[in-house]
Amino acid sequence: MLKITKFGGSSCASAEQFRKVKAIIEADPSRRFVVISAAGRKNPKDNKITDLLYLCRAHVDYHVDYRPIFEIIRGRFLEIKHELGLNTPIEDELDACAEKVPDLSVDELVSRGEYFTSKLMADFLGFPFVDAVDVVAMEFDGTFNIDKTTENLKKVLEKNDRFVMPGFYGRTPDGAVKVMTRGGSDISGSILARCLRADLYENWTDVSGFLMADPRIVKDPKNIERITYAELRELSYMGASVLHEDAIFPIREYNIPIHVLNTNRPQDPGTLVLDKIDDEVDGPLITGIAGKKGFLSIEVVKRNMSNMVGIVSGALDVLRKYEVSIEHLPSGIDSFNIVLAKKDVEHNLYEILADIKERIAPDSIRVTEPLALIAIVGRNMNARAGSSGKLFTALGNAGVNIRMISQGSSEIDIIVGVANADFDKAVRALYQSFAR
Repeated sequence: MLKITKFGGSSCASAEQFRKVKAIIEADPSRRFVVISAAGRKNPKDNKITDLLYLCRAHVDYHVDYRPIFEIIRGRFLEIKHELGLNTPIEDELDACAEKVPDLSVDELVSRGEYFTSKLMADFLGFPFVDAVDVVAMEFDGTFNIDKTTENLKKVLEKNDRFVMPGFYGRTPDGAVKVMTRGGSDISGSILARCLRADLYENWTDVSGFLMADPRIVKDPKNIERITYAELRELSYMGASVLHEDAIFPIREYNIPIHVLNTNRPQDPGTLVLDKIDDEVDGPLITGIAGKKGFLSIEVVKRNMSNMVGIVSGALDVLRKYEVSIEHLPSGIDSFNIVLAKKDVEHNLYEILADIKERIAPDSIRVTEPLALIAIVGRNMNARAGSSGKLFTALGNAGVNIRMISQGSSEIDIIVGVANADFDKAVRALYQSFAR
């Protein structure tokens, strides 16, 4: 069996965490290819290395001395090195990096968190270090060149049957370092799994897989043992951020499972992510509940709208003009609602409303906020009657007013909109109804 093993920032935050990683790697000889994130927080009051590197850049931009911040970064890496008795001579590289901070691109600067963490981890594991710029080929727009990456890997494998590689970044055609979105090391591991046709992609973090609900809202929610790619995508998008939502795309075509595991509790079963799970008869009705606050709804009323052409598209053209992404679009005979993230329109909402009025001349237009969206996700809901009724009953009994409801054509999720103030109460009510 061939496994790709990725460790998140919390798994690499200290010498103690490095030791846990080594024990996990040595426990299974199939863990030969390791992807590493930048060192995270050692404790809640600590800082992530990546955040500190971004702060260095901000200091440069505002003509403030960045060196005290970089000294903190340097100290974190040297603390790990000295406590583990490592030989990697990173001092000179750290000093050279410190001198070049003002001249480095933002992407190259923040990628140094993964770079130096991986250098130390490779030394500690006794594995070769392979730089991500020599493997992960990216286009200028941030997409991945899988063919080129596969070709690069073949060259690397001619010399190495195992290695440690930094996540989060790659190289563009002009040779520049380009980083992914935050949490992108998950995607790096996924790309490696695809190119190597791995049997399993292990993603080690600081939680034991996915939970059915947010433990900050629901006390001791159940663990999700198995979940499909599609369900994971829905839950991740709605805020269940254990795994980067885009990590599934490189490997879905080859049906490579993802196993989300806890570095601090490697004995826990974690969550297995699969393409399909055939358990409609006796499987759980729902897989999980997730949600986010911070939305608003633009309600547009236009009498006899159902007999007119271009009303909805006219409003959407306005939003496209302002480059605003739409979350949901529930509609009626003479009205429709456009649900948006409030942060996307906080600077130009009134201009958008004015443009919509001019474009389609509605009878009325109003904004409802603040709004929270909650997704109830389950692969088995479409095979069983009564899911929507159970949802309405649970929220009604809890005194929660539903402001919006939407269900996709795949029928694996139902999304409801509630007032921000009712968010926690709604999540608890739905969990009690569906999961207990």
